[in-house]
Amino acid sequence: MTGVVAAQPAAAADPAGYQNVRINEVTSSNSDTVELYNTGSTAVSISGWKVSDDSFSPQSFSPSAGTVPAHGFVTFDSPKGLGDSDKLVIYTSGGTVVDRVEWATGMAKPAMARCGGDGTGAWVTTTAATTFGAANAAGCPASLPAASQVRINEVTSDGADTVELYNGGSSAVSIGSWKYVDSDTGHSAASVSSSSPSTTSIPAGGYATFASTLGLGDNDSVFLTDGNGNTVDSVTWAAGGAKPSDERCANGTGDFRTATTATLGGANSCSGSGGGGTGGGQLLGGGGSLTSGCTPEAPTGTASTPAGTSAWPGGLDVTIADNVCAFTTSTGPEGRDVSGLAFDPANPSVLWAAKNKNWLFKLVKSNGKWIPDASWSATGKQIRFLGGSGEPDSEGLTVGANGHLYVTSERDNTKNTVPKDTIMEFDPTGGGSTLTPIHQWDMTSQFPQLDTGSKDDANLGFEGVAYVPDSWLTANGWVDPLTGAAYNPANYPLHGSGLFFAGLEWDGTLHAYGLNSDGTFTTFGAISTGKASVVDVTFDAGTQRIVATCDNACGETHTFLKVNAAGAIVPDVTYTNPAVMPVDNLEGFALAPTSTCVNGSREAVWTDDGIYGFGSGSSSYGHALYSGTFPC
Repeated sequence: MTGVVAAQPAAAADPAGYQNVRINEVTSSNSDTVELYNTGSTAVSISGWKVSDDSFSPQSFSPSAGTVPAHGFVTFDSPKGLGDSDKLVIYTSGGTVVDRVEWATGMAKPAMARCGGDGTGAWVTTTAATTFGAANAAGCPASLPAASQVRINEVTSDGADTVELYNGGSSAVSIGSWKYVDSDTGHSAASVSSSSPSTTSIPAGGYATFASTLGLGDNDSVFLTDGNGNTVDSVTWAAGGAKPSDERCANGTGDFRTATTATLGGANSCSGSGGGGTGGGQLLGGGGSLTSGCTPEAPTGTASTPAGTSAWPGGLDVTIADNVCAFTTSTGPEGRDVSGLAFDPANPSVLWAAKNKNWLFKLVKSNGKWIPDASWSATGKQIRFLGGSGEPDSEGLTVGANGHLYVTSERDNTKNTVPKDTIMEFDPTGGGSTLTPIHQWDMTSQFPQLDTGSKDDANLGFEGVAYVPDSWLTANGWVDPLTGAAYNPANYPLHGSGLFFAGLEWDGTLHAYGLNSDGTFTTFGAISTGKASVVDVTFDAGTQRIVATCDNACGETHTFLKVNAAGAIVPDVTYTNPAVMPVDNLEGFALAPTSTCVNGSREAVWTDDGIYGFGSGSSSYGHALYSGTFPC
């Protein structure tokens, strides 16, 4: 894997993440040591796991640690000696095959190691000392042997049970004597050349496809060996993966993802996915059945990624971070429409979420997932407009310096053709199942373009909001557009200690306000994000930037804004989402405070407003929250 950072903070070890754990290095010299590597972004418990070779049955082993950390290593000495020509199989405590590697005489001396990427690279005999507990760079050859450049490139378990191989090298490779086997240890390896169609070689830069005679299941593996019995490549997928197919993205070299369409015999489309095979850049987890009435909504209006956008700078892996259909409510039984997100700066173990149909949720981590805090409300709290009326179309939220929640609304859902662009202040410590605002500021009259009598136009108002401290504005030399001079908070004595930047979905602009304690507000004007739309806004103290998020309408991007030398707030850099993420209405985005950093990384969380994931039948279908990592 490349470009991967450390695990998200406070993530519990996840035994279900076994498909991220791969054998990474093994030696049959003296110590008979095995190294496991975790390609995922969450630690994986290996308690009770076992190992076997080609002569002994599964045995317990004593690892160097009981969990494999995200993007980390665990080593152990085989409980039985490993031979000069042998096989190694790793099992979960329940007997599920995790990974396997086979080698011929002399191949594991000094060691067999994955080269070209820990956990995902090709198996090669190393030429130097072993690197147990560390990356496999030392001893890996400068260029891979021709046979090692053949990779499993795509696999489908939808009935055709087809395997595609790709030759990334510059010369043809003979595969007439190669074999493959699935995760059923009772199966004998089948010959590639005896499968249909018969395949005996792969041209340089070309493909070979064949139907598995063994049959491939819904939760299975393919292990490929050369004519000497050396492991060439492997892939393991979860339930729901490999339908219609699992494919490497990028073609021939990248990590496995579940595709929206199979492209057997040709370059992989990389058109969507993430619940598939092992390797970096995975979207794993989830599952469960949709509850009655839970109806995900497919995305609309998808646009291409703007030119000049940079790749996601954090970890390549993303996990599903909520239970299926977790946000069903009395006004939203379809389970979707979770939008705004904000970590609580005073307590980063709390994540606040706004649901469009007038609900707020206080979320806490449990076994790696964000779930409603039962001590606050296991089913969320309903919110009203000032005076206790209406159903705010709550879209964005932020936490102010006073610990209160500030929520934006585009309209009253009981009158959804009429805009009502407001910011409401709620005290989350208030009791009861319904919250009413302490203050409410109504900016509707500033946006007459939304008041057309159309519910679609009324739905293009305030989508997100961020509290931005005065200290950041003054330290960075922001020029007050009302005075033309350096911003002086003392000029606005009732506004508190910061301003609020609301994002308008209509045109992608940010609107800065001072929210006064007497219910009035000061307007500081509009700021261009450079994007056609904005669906969430956050202030990130770690990067010292205001972040404007756009969903599939802008190619799933996050624009980080700074104060420039002239004192104006302008776009600085725009990042895409991790490549493994679905292209959906991802309307919420939050970055954990830097106080949670572990080895240079912190958590990033997204919401899928439509809970569509990669569509019906995928492991992400019916889920709202995704979790990844971002640099500190």
